[in-house]
Amino acid sequence: MKKIPLLFLQVVLVLIGSGILVFMLWEPHFEGRNVNATPFEIYFKDPFLVYVYMGSIPFFVALYKAFKVLRYIGQDKVFSEATVDAVRTIKHCAFITAGAIVGADTYLFIFVSGNDDLAGVIMLSFIAIFISLIVGAAAVVCERILRNAQLPHTSYMPDKHSEN
Repeated sequence: MKKIPLLFLQVVLVLIGSGILVFMLWEPHFEGRNVNATPFEIYFKDPFLVYVYMGSIPFFVALYKAFKVLRYIGQDKVFSEATVDAVRTIKHCAFITAGAIVGADTYLFIFVSGNDDLAGVIMLSFIAIFISLIVGAAAVVCERILRNAQLPHTSYMPDKHSEN
């Protein structure tokens, strides 16, 4: 594969990761209950924010592994064991991310639902869950394809001269 499209995809992955990280660090300052809070109160006294940050770790691991897969493709190591391992990690991270979002929605339903309208947040989280599940399913398919491509393709052809 040509280097320019791979470089473009790697830049896109870095921009996505950087943008989401900046948003995760910037948004809590403008949230309704944190407008007048100190940074210590925002980042260290909110258990939901801690959960969100912990739950985002698999997402960033998956972005890093996707970056590595693109690097393996550029090195013509598409069918290597390292690529299969990276795709397997992406699969697990996608499903863990979807589970973490479901956990966050559950928390919101239990502890916040009476105090605030959650329709927008829940809809955005359904979209994020859907995207995570699509990425996980695509990783399952890619892992199978890569694993099958690694297997030696020997068919059973009995020798004409051998006696059974």
